[in-house]
Amino acid sequence: MPASGVSAAAIAARLSEVGLHTRVEEHDRYTSVEAEVPESVSADLWREVLEVVAEADRFGLLATSLNDRTIWAVVNKAVPTTGDVGGPSYQR
Repeated sequence: MPASGVSAAAIAARLSEVGLHTRVEEHDRYTSVEAEVPESVSADLWREVLEVVAEADRFGLLATSLNDRTIWAVVNKAVPTTGDVGGPSYQR
């Protein structure tokens, strides 16, 4: 599992520990974590959730007019830094 997957799994595990149902998805350039946030959440729980998602590269909250709230976090995958990024047939 790439490092982004490990970090995202750790974020998801911590969100699950505070009682949120999480989803983790692998994408080409990042791994994402989403969790539905209940309608009534204490200030202490919000603080804890924000501390957890702050470990990601990006995070945010999607809220709808139907009172649905989803907190999300994205952990970027590492970009190769070798000179062989273009592959064996790549010429400079």
